Amino acid sequence: MAPPRPTTKTRVALERGSTWTFATAIDWPGWCRRGRGDGAAVEALLDYAARYALIAGDGFSPGPVVVVGEVLGNATTDFGAPGVPGPWDDEALGRAERLRLCGLLESSWSYFDAVVRGAPAELRKGPRGGGRDRDKIVDHVREAERAYGSKVGRRIAPRTPWPEQREVLAGALREGPCAGWSARYALRRLAWHVLDHAWEIEDKSD
Repeated sequence: MAPPRPTTKTRVALERGSTWTFATAIDWPGWCRRGRGDGAAVEALLDYAARYALIAGDGFSPGPVVVVGEVLGNATTDFGAPGVPGPWDDEALGRAERLRLCGLLESSWSYFDAVVRGAPAELRKGPRGGGRDRDKIVDHVREAERAYGSKVGRRIAPRTPWPEQREVLAGALREGPCAGWSARYALRRLAWHVLDHAWEIEDKSD
């Protein structure tokens, strides 16, 4: 597991769509939540700090939130996923920081796997009966991650075993630079996606 990053503040970027705003902790891949407006998004982010601490590990103690920038969202944002990189995603990554961020992605994968193992096959549905069951979510996450390979300069063939697929992604991100997405953006986007669905499964397993 990656060691926590010493910090005196939590750098947060906002992605504003017409429906949703996403608040992303720049230095903590996967710690990203949405709300209807800036304040609601930041509040949702902070509400998930304790849950994210299970991924970040002992010593995770984020400082006060400091919003360092905003970007205009797009149709992906309004659909319900962060989809717009910002200038903070182009910040250079030193070797130690790159490995720390990759470790957090790998910790997110491990957390997802543990949640799946403990979840029932049939999950609680929405008020109108909507929503996917556990195995459908797992299939979606696996295929989405395979598609992300092209964003980091790696082609992942269909039916590649999931552990091997993940190692291809992690290897590309550890080595850098990436083709397509920047390493920072790729790390936070991949970690957001897997944790968003891990937390979805947890919340619908009650």
